[in-house]
Amino acid sequence: MAPRHFIDICDFSASDLKALIALARGLKEGTREVDTLAPATVLALMFDKPSTRTRVSFDIAMRQLGGQTIVMNSAETQLGRGETIADTAQVLSRYLNVIMLRTGPHSNITELAEHASIPVINGLTEESHPCQVMADVLTFEESVGSIEGRTVAWIGDGNNVANSWIHAAVRFGFTLNIACPEELSPQDSLLEWAGNEGGSVIVTQDPKDAASGADCLVTDVWVSMGDKDAEKRKQLLAPYRVDETLMGLASQEAVFMHCLPAHRGDEVTAGVIDGPQSVVFDEAENRLHAQKAILAWCLGLTE
Repeated sequence: MAPRHFIDICDFSASDLKALIALARGLKEGTREVDTLAPATVLALMFDKPSTRTRVSFDIAMRQLGGQTIVMNSAETQLGRGETIADTAQVLSRYLNVIMLRTGPHSNITELAEHASIPVINGLTEESHPCQVMADVLTFEESVGSIEGRTVAWIGDGNNVANSWIHAAVRFGFTLNIACPEELSPQDSLLEWAGNEGGSVIVTQDPKDAASGADCLVTDVWVSMGDKDAEKRKQLLAPYRVDETLMGLASQEAVFMHCLPAHRGDEVTAGVIDGPQSVVFDEAENRLHAQKAILAWCLGLTE
C-alpha cells in the first residue's frame, strides 16, 4: 500500500480535511481516541531550517501517540555532504516509520515523498506550510465557529503561509482577502488554480479593503529565513502593519492570528497581538493537536 503523505492541503478533499480537523479537536478535548503506537514507532524530525514550534509540537505529538522521535539537522547528515534526497529517502525508509521535513525548496519534500516508502509530512517549505494552516483552521473554528462561508484577511507578504491559506480557502469554502504589495503577491499560477477550483480569493494592495468586515486577520513576519533585501521588504510592507485601526475594521468577533515568531512594531503592534482579539497562543498550541491528527492519519490509526 502506498504511504500516506501529508504534503499540501490542496492534495486532499474537503471532507478528508474536515475529518482531520474534527479528529484534532476531539483529541484535544478528550472526546476522540486513536490506537496507541508501538513504542518502537519512530518519527524523524529533519530540519534544514531552525524551529521552535514545529520541533516541539511534532515531538510531543508523537510521544503522546506512543511513539518516539529522532532529530536530524542537515549539517549532521550526509545530505549536507552531497548525498541525494532519493538515496536518503530509501535508506531512512528502512529505519523509520514516518518523516517530517522542514526545508527550503519545495522540490525537496516532493522528491523525499516520491522515493520514501513511509509517510512524509511537510513541516515547511518555501512554497507552503500546511500543518500551520490546519492548526489555524482549528483555532478559528474553536474561537469563531465554522470557517465555511466566512472571510479571512491575509495582510502582508504573499509567502508560503499565505499559499497554504489559499489552498485552505478553496477546500474549506471561505473567502480569502489578500492584501500585499504587488511585488510580493502570490504566484499567478496559484491564484489561477484557486479560481479554476471555484475558490474565492481576492488580491488587493489596500489592507483596509481586505480587513473590512473580515472574521479573522492574519499576518506573518516581514523578513523570513533566507529572504534577501530585508530593508527593502520592510519599506514595502510598512503600510501593511496590523494595528488597532486596521483590526477595528474587521467584524466585532474577529480574531487575530500570527504563526509566530512575531516582531512587535513591525508586522503587528503590541496592542493587537497582546490584545483581547488575539488567539496566537491558542494557535501555537493547536499545532500540537493538528499534527497529532495528521500523524495518526499518516500512520493508519484512523480509518
